[in-house]
Amino acid sequence: MTMVRRGLLAWISRVVVLLVLLCCAISVLYMLACTPKGNEEQLGLPRANGPTGKEGYQAALQEWEEQHRNYISSLKRQIAQLKEELQERSEQLRNAQYHASDAAGLGPEPGAPEKTQADLLAFLHAQVDKAEVHAGVKLATEYAAVPFDSFTLQKVYQLETGLTRHPEEKPVRKDKRDELVEAIESALETLNSPAENSPNQHPYTASDFIEGIYRTEKDKGTLYELTFKGDHKHEFRRLVLFRPFGPIMKVKKEKLNMANTLINIIVPLARRVDKFRQFMQNFRETCIQQDGRIHLTVVYFGKEEMNEVKGILENTSRAANFRNFTFIQLNGEFSRGKGLDVGARFWKGSNVLLFFCDVDIHFTSEFLNTCRLNTQPGKKVFYPVLFSQYNPGIIYGHHDAVPPLEQQLVIKKETGFWRDFGFGMTCQYRSDFINIGGFDLDIKGWGGEDVHLYRKYLHSNLIVVRTPVRGLFHLWHEKRCVDELTPEQYKMCMQSKAMNEASHGQLGMLVFRHEIEAHLRKQKQKSSSKKT
Repeated sequence: MTMVRRGLLAWISRVVVLLVLLCCAISVLYMLACTPKGNEEQLGLPRANGPTGKEGYQAALQEWEEQHRNYISSLKRQIAQLKEELQERSEQLRNAQYHASDAAGLGPEPGAPEKTQADLLAFLHAQVDKAEVHAGVKLATEYAAVPFDSFTLQKVYQLETGLTRHPEEKPVRKDKRDELVEAIESALETLNSPAENSPNQHPYTASDFIEGIYRTEKDKGTLYELTFKGDHKHEFRRLVLFRPFGPIMKVKKEKLNMANTLINIIVPLARRVDKFRQFMQNFRETCIQQDGRIHLTVVYFGKEEMNEVKGILENTSRAANFRNFTFIQLNGEFSRGKGLDVGARFWKGSNVLLFFCDVDIHFTSEFLNTCRLNTQPGKKVFYPVLFSQYNPGIIYGHHDAVPPLEQQLVIKKETGFWRDFGFGMTCQYRSDFINIGGFDLDIKGWGGEDVHLYRKYLHSNLIVVRTPVRGLFHLWHEKRCVDELTPEQYKMCMQSKAMNEASHGQLGMLVFRHEIEAHLRKQKQKSSSKKT
C-alpha cells in the first residue's frame, strides 16, 4: 500500500510540475508578444514629421500590431490544443493505470506519463520516417507508386475520377475542403511568424499561394508540399507538411531560387513537319518570350524532310534572336528512347534539368516552373500526368465548328482525360538519368522505353513525384499502329488509340447513332400526325 501511495504522489508531482512549466511558458510568450519594441525596431517606422506624417506612423503601428495580434491568436490556439492533448493523454494514462492496478493489485508504474508522451512522439516521427518524405522507397511495379493530386485555391486536379468525379473540380466534400484549407493556413502561420519575418516585410496571405501537391499513404498519413511566391522574381517559398493521422507536423521549410535553373527540352523527331511547326509556335511564345531559361535539343532521324525542320528552327532563331538550340541528325529508323538518350548525353555543360518531350505536346510557362520545383538532383524526379485531348472532330461535331487551339485546351470530362498510363513526359536532372542507366536502346519504335525507365526510378531510392498538372496537354492526332510492332507494343498502341477518340458518352452516341436517328424520326412523325 505504501508503494502505491509513493507512486501516486510521484505521478501527481510530475503533473503539477508540467502544469507550472506550461503556465510559465504562457507568461513568457505573452510578455514577448506584448513588450514594446526597442529603438532599433522603431527606426523602421516613419517619423511623425517625415513625409508620411502621423497617418503613415499610425498605419505602420496598426499593421505591426495586427501582425502581433494574429501571432498571439495563433499561440493561444496552439496552447489550447496542447492543453487539450495533455488532458486527454493524462485521462488515458489514468484509465490505463487504473485497469492495470486493478488487475494486478499494484500501483501505477513510476515514470509512466513521461514514457507515454515519449512513445507518442516517437510514433509520430516514425510515421514521417516510414513515409516517402525524406527519401524514396523501392517499389516492385509501376502500379505500386502512390500518385500525388495537385491543387490551387479554387480547384483540385485529381486522377481518381470514376464515373461521377471530374479531373478538375472544386472540392465538394467538406472534409476535403477543410483538410486543404488547414494545410494552407498552417503554412501561412509559419511564414508569418515574427521569427521568420522582418518588421518591414509584407505578411503572406492566401493570394501568395501558387499550387500544392498532396498524397495519402493509407498506413502512414498525408504529405503536403505547398509552394508560395517568394520575395523576388523567380524565387519561391516551399513548406513540406505531414499529417500522420493526427496533428499536422512541419517537416521542413525551403527558400527556392529558380532564376538560374535552365531546362533542356529534348524532342525526338522523324518527319511530321506540320506538327513541329505548331510545336515551335508554342515554344516561341512560352519558352522564348515568357520563360527565357530554356535550351532546345532536336534529335532528328533520317534525312527526309530534314531541311524543312532545320528551316523552321533557323527562322525562329532569326525572328526571336534565339541561339540556345542544338540539332542532332541520326541515321536509321526512328527510336524514341535512342533519340532522348542521345540528346541527354550530348549536353556538355554542367548538370542540367532535362524535359523529355514529344512534338505533339503543348505546355505553358507555369508547367515549366512546376517542372523545376518538383525535381532535385540525387533526390527527386518528376513524372507529370498530362491531360490528353480527345478528337476535336468528334467533340465539336462538324470540322468547321472546331474552335481555335487555345479554346480547346480546357480540362473537362468531355474534352479529354488524364493520361495516367503514359510515362513519356518527364523532368529529371541529367546526373540522375546517367546514374540510373538511361533508356533501354534495344527497344525500337513506339512505346515501352518510357515505362522501363520509370520502373528503374521506382526501384531506386529517389522520390518519384507523380501528379496531374494543369499546364501540360497531349494534342490529338490520328494514331497508326503499324504491323512492325511487337504484339505487346501493338496492344499498347491500340489501347492508346481507343482511349484517344472520345469520352464514354460521346462514343456511345456514335455507336447508337442509328437508334437515336430512328427515335428522332418517329418523334417527328408523331408531331406531324398530331398537327394534321
